[in-house]
Amino acid sequence: MAKVTDVVAQLAAPIVEQMGCTLWDVEYVKEAGEWFLRLYIDKEGGISIEDCEAVSRPVSDLLDEKDPIQTGYTFEVSSAGLDRTLRKPEHFAKCQGEQVDVKLYRPVDGRKDVTGVLTGYEDGDVFVDGARFEKKDVAQVRLHVTF
Repeated sequence: MAKVTDVVAQLAAPIVEQMGCTLWDVEYVKEAGEWFLRLYIDKEGGISIEDCEAVSRPVSDLLDEKDPIQTGYTFEVSSAGLDRTLRKPEHFAKCQGEQVDVKLYRPVDGRKDVTGVLTGYEDGDVFVDGARFEKKDVAQVRLHVTF
């Protein structure tokens, strides 16, 4: 059986692209006892509230029609954000050479947080400034934002 996020991504992607955006990620999570289905979108120059609305309406209608989720949920569409989370191999490929923040489950060389340039990605292992962080040790990788 396919994951909810994969089914939703397959349904939503053509609509997102038709609206001039790209689908960055789909998240289906339970928070405070409620289910949330979130689409994260992106486009050159950034995402506006109008972009989110333009994607939300037709995707919501399609989800109502196809009914891939049997339980109630809250549907949200938002920008992937400047500090977007990198989860998929294509995220890491697109962000190669960018500065990232890596959160580790346990300290490596005395640090649980590492910031540096993403230099590679291989089977879940993340390379930052040439250092290798194994998949089992990496809690999260996000683009680094400097203000």
